[in-house]
Amino acid sequence: MKKIFLLQLWSFLSVACFAQGSYKDSIQSYLKNYVDSHEVVKGDDRKHLHFFDVDPKYRVVAKFEKVETAQWFEMPTSGKIKKVFRQYGVLSFTINDTMVKMNLYQSQGLMGSDQYKNYLFLPFTDATSGIETYESGRYIDLLTTDIKNSEVVVDFNKAYNPYCAYVSGVYNCPVPPKENHLMVAIRAGEKSYSKH
Repeated sequence: MKKIFLLQLWSFLSVACFAQGSYKDSIQSYLKNYVDSHEVVKGDDRKHLHFFDVDPKYRVVAKFEKVETAQWFEMPTSGKIKKVFRQYGVLSFTINDTMVKMNLYQSQGLMGSDQYKNYLFLPFTDATSGIETYESGRYIDLLTTDIKNSEVVVDFNKAYNPYCAYVSGVYNCPVPPKENHLMVAIRAGEKSYSKH
């Protein structure tokens, strides 16, 4: 009986380790593709794109609550052109032992595009902003189809910098609303861009 239990335990641990290894491998592949296909940072400058170590604890399952009556509003950007969004829903989850709520947004401009009409936008700042990560915040992209049974996976290992983190005064990058200013440190995803 003990031998059977040990075999089952070994099998479980092997599967768990394999699953975690596969997850880390998939994120590393995702980040490699992100770097290789970056539209703003080119050539040798891509070696200055830096990321936190992949950490599965920053992949969270969030409860999703749809906001049915949200009005369109102009979200401030880093430039002169404001962009129009509406609150699509509210996400709630626990991370680093802290209960967090964030607003998930939908872009009016992208809704007219067949390719991007299902895109959702999750901009945020956290306790690393301006220290380890870009001071104006980072973004995560989701899809309406990612939401299942009032839940959605939010993977901060995929958090990326807006284009303004690399070139100033050229792009109009949405500034994360105060509702998405997190007090916790999200040490996952893209770090500050620096050639030093």
